[in-house]
Amino acid sequence: MARIAGIDLPPNKRIDVALTYIYGIGHKTADKICDDLSIDPTIKAKDLPDSDVGRIREYIEKDLSVEGDLRRQVSLNIKRLMDLGTYRGLRHRRGLPVRGQRTHTNARTRKGPRRQAVALVKKVV
Repeated sequence: MARIAGIDLPPNKRIDVALTYIYGIGHKTADKICDDLSIDPTIKAKDLPDSDVGRIREYIEKDLSVEGDLRRQVSLNIKRLMDLGTYRGLRHRRGLPVRGQRTHTNARTRKGPRRQAVALVKKVV
């Protein structure tokens, strides 16, 4: 079983698809890795020779930021925005959509479950 960047690649997937299981590698980057290293993208991850696995591992370590380093970088960028007090940072801090989506309706994923409004009805005497 191929293990790259701390992730066990799924053995029955094509190598170009299996590489996308690594955080920070998408389809385009996986295709570029296969092209640069002259690896057939249709070969299954379990059939990949150990020498090719080593070449992929070296390529990723040398040229790409993936997994823990990338997650840390993203979280530091968000923290920097919050510390500066930018509009995007305030949206992150409040747990609201950051990229201009409407919040009057929808946005339930960011806002969480709906809270019922308590209607204070004043009795008329």
